[in-house]
Amino acid sequence: MAQHITLTTLVVPDYDTAIDFYTRAVGFELIEDIALSPAKRWVVVRPPGAAEGGLLLALADGPRQRAAIGHQTGGRVAFFLQTDDFAGDHAAMLAAGVRFLELPRHEAYGTVAVWQDPFGNKWDLLERA
Repeated sequence: MAQHITLTTLVVPDYDTAIDFYTRAVGFELIEDIALSPAKRWVVVRPPGAAEGGLLLALADGPRQRAAIGHQTGGRVAFFLQTDDFAGDHAAMLAAGVRFLELPRHEAYGTVAVWQDPFGNKWDLLERA
């Protein structure tokens, strides 16, 4: 039996704000946006060229979920966006207003810089060595 993880839920305060940020500033593609009810949608975004997987943007439902926005990993980097063009992607993201929390650095595993989405989630932009 083969298994793989296809989606990761990212709790957001607003669907359209999240879609705008991830598609416009980060360059992800909107894969699905399906209305499930008047208040709930199935929204999937993923990096361009990715054949599968992605983020399921989930609208926070209630105070407990709203409190978890941006803190789903207790302040650690939650997501890792791997690229084969760190310099190009870093420059494009900066130009689009993505907030990087540090300058790029070189580690044994590759070039990396931490950035943050508007909701407080931390990401690594990473080009493996």
